[in-house]
Amino acid sequence: MSGLPDGWALTNLRQICEFKYGKALPSPLRDGVGFPVFGSNGVVGAHSQPLCNGPAIVIGRKGSVGVVHYSAAPCSPIDTTYFIDSFGSCLPRFLMHRLRAMPLADLNRATAIPGLNREDAYGLDLELPPLPEQQRIADKLDSILARVDACRDRLDRVGPLLQRFRQSVLAVAMNGSLSAEWREANHVGQWTTATIGDVAEVGTGSTPLRSKAGYFDVTGTPWITSSATSLDLVTVAAEFVTDQAIRDHRLRVYPPGTLLVAMYGEGKTRGQVTELGMAATINQACAAVQVDEAKALKPFVKLALRANYLQMRDMAEGGAQPNLNLSKVRAVPLSLPSLEEQAEIVRRVGRLMQVADSLEQRLTSGQAVVGRLPAATLAKAFRGELVPQDPNDEPAAELLARLAASTPPKKTARRGRSTA
Repeated sequence: MSGLPDGWALTNLRQICEFKYGKALPSPLRDGVGFPVFGSNGVVGAHSQPLCNGPAIVIGRKGSVGVVHYSAAPCSPIDTTYFIDSFGSCLPRFLMHRLRAMPLADLNRATAIPGLNREDAYGLDLELPPLPEQQRIADKLDSILARVDACRDRLDRVGPLLQRFRQSVLAVAMNGSLSAEWREANHVGQWTTATIGDVAEVGTGSTPLRSKAGYFDVTGTPWITSSATSLDLVTVAAEFVTDQAIRDHRLRVYPPGTLLVAMYGEGKTRGQVTELGMAATINQACAAVQVDEAKALKPFVKLALRANYLQMRDMAEGGAQPNLNLSKVRAVPLSLPSLEEQAEIVRRVGRLMQVADSLEQRLTSGQAVVGRLPAATLAKAFRGELVPQDPNDEPAAELLARLAASTPPKKTARRGRSTA
C-alpha cells in the first residue's frame, strides 16, 4: 500500500466487477443488422436484439483467452466470452485499459482449447485511482494509444512500398532503362533476345525413398527442397542424404553458385529463386540452373529470374496442381545486354537493393519500438505516472467503502443457455 500514489487503493477484480457469461448466438440465428456480436477475438456479426447495454467490456473466455474488447453501444457477447456491463468504482474505459494490461492470457490452464476461468481472474490485484483520476488516465490513454495505432498503420504500409520498389528496380533493370545512359556513354552493343535454356543448363533432382534405410542421415550431402527458395543464399540444410542414396538414385550434386527455381510449392513458393552457397542435391520440386558465364553473368540471370517471378507463376497455371517443369523454366524469356552492361546492371541493382534493405532494417526497428509502446504506456499509467494526481479527488479507499456499504452481496451468476 505504501507504494501506491496518493489517493489510490489496492483491490482486486472480484471486488469491483463481475465477469458475466456470454450467450450462444449461432451465425444462422443472427439477423445481420443492428448491434455488434462479439466473439473472443472481436466482432463476428450483428444482431438486432442485444444481450447487454453499452458500454460493455468483452473478454475472451475460450480461444483468444484474455483478449479485451470494448463496446460503447449495446452488444451481444457470445458464449466464448465473458462481459462486464455494470460499473461502480471503475469507469468503463479505465477498466478496459486496465484489463488489457493484466496477464489474463497467462491464466489459461486448458490443455486442448485455451480457456479462462473467471475465478482465476478475480484474484488479480488492481491499483485503483480516484474516479476523476481514472477519467484523466482513460482520456490520456485513448489519445496516446490512438496515435500509436496510427503510427503502426503508417509503418505497416511501408513494407509493401519497399516490396514494390524492389520489383520496380528489377523491372527497369531488365527493360534497359536503368542502364540506358551508361549504355549510350559506353557505346556497347544492343540487347538480344534469348531464353534461360540458351544460357544455362537446367536440371532437377529427386527424393530418395524414405522407407529405405540408409538413405537419409544427420550428416552427409545436403538435400534441398523448394522451401529453401525463400532465402537469398542457401548455406544450411535441414536434411542430408548418404552416398548410398546418391548412387542408387543417381542424384546429381550441384556445385555452389547453382541457381534454384521452385517449380512446385504452395502459396508464394512457385517461381521463387535462390542460389546454392554449398554443394548439394535437390528434390524434384526445384530446377537447377547452371549458367554458362561466357554467355551471361550468373548474378544477372538471377536478377532476370526474380524479375520474371510473376510470369513464371502464370506459366505454371493450369490443371489441378499448377506447377512449372524443366521445359517451362528453360523457356523463360531473357533479354541479354553485353556482359559489360550486365555487370553494370548488377552493380546498380545491388546498390539500390542495399538502400531498400537499409530502409527495411530501420522499419523493423521502428515497428519494434512502436510495438513496445502500448505496454510501456499502460504500465506507466497504472503506476500513477501518466497524469497528475489531484489532492481534491475523493480517495479510492473511501469510494470503495461507500460502495460496499450501499451494495447488497453479489449473487453467483448462472451461466447462460443458448438463445435465439
